[in-house]
Amino acid sequence: MSFAATLGLVAMVQIGMPSLLASPDHSATARIALWGGREIAMLFMASMIAGLATTPYAAFHFHRVTPYGVLANLGAMPVVSALVMPAGLLGLLAAPFGLDGVFWWLMGIGIDWMILVTRWVAALPGAVGHVGAFGTAPLIAASLGLILMGLLRTPLRWSGAFVLVAATVWGLSIRQPDILIAGDGQNVAVRARDGQLHLIRAKKDNFLLKEWLAADADPRDAASTSVGDGVSCDDAGCVTPLADGRMVALALRIDALADDCSRAVLVVTAKPAPPDCTGMVIDRPRLASQGALALTRRGDGFAIAAARARGANRPWSPAAAGDGDFEGTLMPRPAAPRAKDATPSEADLQAED
Repeated sequence: MSFAATLGLVAMVQIGMPSLLASPDHSATARIALWGGREIAMLFMASMIAGLATTPYAAFHFHRVTPYGVLANLGAMPVVSALVMPAGLLGLLAAPFGLDGVFWWLMGIGIDWMILVTRWVAALPGAVGHVGAFGTAPLIAASLGLILMGLLRTPLRWSGAFVLVAATVWGLSIRQPDILIAGDGQNVAVRARDGQLHLIRAKKDNFLLKEWLAADADPRDAASTSVGDGVSCDDAGCVTPLADGRMVALALRIDALADDCSRAVLVVTAKPAPPDCTGMVIDRPRLASQGALALTRRGDGFAIAAARARGANRPWSPAAAGDGDFEGTLMPRPAAPRAKDATPSEADLQAED
């Protein structure tokens, strides 16, 4: 994010600052500078450009954007530059002599002002915009747009703006998964008819739920009771419907698998599932191999995005034999053929008599 902000400021100096940096001989510039307008305009532009340049990365990592960031910077940065940083430096220099207390006090005043400004901005309507997860491809496209605008010196630099717009549209059009499954198989989020994720959980993991909701651009709090709406549970497991009414089951005990396999379109369990399960299954072997999963409906089945996809071999997490050795889609199993009844009909028996 720091590199992106720096690149944005470089582009701003090349493209938009010449008039503000003009000689004082220029009458209009001189009049503006007389009232400090040039410095205020430069601070405003620098804050806005740096904020815009870092927006794709903030949206990718934190799933949120802050449209009022310029206000926060305008209110806090002058105090940081004029009070907080000088007081901190003087405090370090005075510390060996035991004279640093007053400087930390001054620094605390500046920090208190910063906190006051951030709380005021955060309380404004629409201060936080939620953005759904969009993957690395749109982020790479946005980075390319920033590079084109920041490094090119010809009118071709404006092609970067079109790339940025295309990356934004691309990122906002990404479809969110219909089912999220934790790597331990103990938490499952299912998108219901209302378009929101409803959580089936065998154990509480508020951090996981918070991240899932943020990645889904869902403003609900992890402690909200609505995340469990539509979920039915007993000692053996839980079930909840998808948007199309089909059931998803989380089986907690082996003796629940037979019932879940017969009535649920998808069965999730941290235990090995029986091979004759008629429903689609995510069980212990797959979770151990692929980790957390995101499922998106595709026809009657699901497309699967795994934390450890097939062929993934990272230096910090080398692939073991068989890791990710599963298909990228999950389709309903064909119904088992019914055993043919070889008992002759009553009419045939009477004919033989």
